[in-house]
Amino acid sequence: MCGTCGCSDPTNDVTLTDPETGAKTILRKGGILGHGEGAHDHHHDHHHEDDGHTHAHPGDDQPHVHGPNGEVISLETAVLAKNDGIAARNRGWFEGRGVLALNLVSSPGAGKTALLERTIRELGDRVPVAVVEGDQMTANDAERIRAAGARAIQINTGAGCHLEADMIAQAVKRLDPAPGSILMIENVGNLVCPAMFDLGEKMKVAVISTTEGEDKPLKYPHMFRASDMVLINKIDLGLHVDFDEALCRANIAEINPRARVLALSAKTGEGVAAWTDFLVETAGA
Repeated sequence: MCGTCGCSDPTNDVTLTDPETGAKTILRKGGILGHGEGAHDHHHDHHHEDDGHTHAHPGDDQPHVHGPNGEVISLETAVLAKNDGIAARNRGWFEGRGVLALNLVSSPGAGKTALLERTIRELGDRVPVAVVEGDQMTANDAERIRAAGARAIQINTGAGCHLEADMIAQAVKRLDPAPGSILMIENVGNLVCPAMFDLGEKMKVAVISTTEGEDKPLKYPHMFRASDMVLINKIDLGLHVDFDEALCRANIAEINPRARVLALSAKTGEGVAAWTDFLVETAGA
């Protein structure tokens, strides 16, 4: 699952920072769910003749498989099951308060933060917005969001490559988004692992930029298949980078025919009204 990305680093702490006060809290010691404290980590001092059988040990949460990569498969199943349970609780909390929670995912540099800044300013007082910022390091993006006029909190995942449901649960306790508001979750820049982790959001919104090329959906199909909406950002640069919008839309439709697609520019504002109108309409649904 994340065996080579750094998530399993036992020195990797996940922290929560309030950019208004500068207060920092350690959410989790030792990396992502299942890799740090509480991870299923045991050693065997007995020998097996066969390398492909499944069995359970006293204290194990579930049977697991020995053999090449078998332990990884078992751990992944357990990690995702635990995450999904917390995500379901998050979703119930959001629905109970009428909070529209969106999980924004993209490659680094696609323009998620700039889009959020523009969105906050364009929405004005129509709908309150709160933002959970996810990055490996720094509170830079949360500070940008505050300057744009919205409440924000920063999650730093250290070497971790994605946000998880328990991180969102703890961040939301601090933010306490108002009933009827929008919660924007800006995930860590990565089009792989965030596709696997439900945070309790209403929908995933994938953001791609014209500078990345038209084939992003084909290269990362799992993320685009998991997303209900795709925003093509930096449309103002399309002509300069020979971006074929029609081809990009066709590639998205090939992977996920149900995805809604909007082209816009966070810089110039082109197409942003359609995005903010969608948010207002969906938040009021």
